[in-house]
Amino acid sequence: MVQACIGLGANLGDAADTLRRAVEALARHEGVVVRAVSRFYRTPAWGKEDQPDFINAVALLETSLAPRALLERLLAVEAEFGRHRPSGERWGPRTLDLDLLLYGDAVIDEPGLQVPHPHLHERAFALVPLLDVLPAARIPGWGDARDAVSVLEMSNIHPL
Repeated sequence: MVQACIGLGANLGDAADTLRRAVEALARHEGVVVRAVSRFYRTPAWGKEDQPDFINAVALLETSLAPRALLERLLAVEAEFGRHRPSGERWGPRTLDLDLLLYGDAVIDEPGLQVPHPHLHERAFALVPLLDVLPAARIPGWGDARDAVSVLEMSNIHPL
């Protein structure tokens, strides 16, 4: 079993309920055990700002799935919740977004799969909930997650 951290986000519909149900959907999958879920945080949209605020969280999993298989499971859960990924669109509104943030101490750079998430160290909306579930989190190739949080603007992160 490998410890993995999944970023969850949504800003359409009842986003908090969607995140709760998405965690339940992940837990039902063979080879995935949900060990902890962070508090939920309200954060302004990032990248494309003319959209509703997001609700973000992080789930700490133990999994026997390989990284690519876990990513495929995340994409399947997104699809179950009505997520569509239009080609070329980034940072738009979404019913559900699941990101593989960390997979043990693995560093993976393959088409369609980058671990750790390439922008994890820059995003307070992912780092703050990550530290809720894994206070000693290290970002492979970067360092302690706490060090990354210490230099980020935190005024836009609000616990629910």
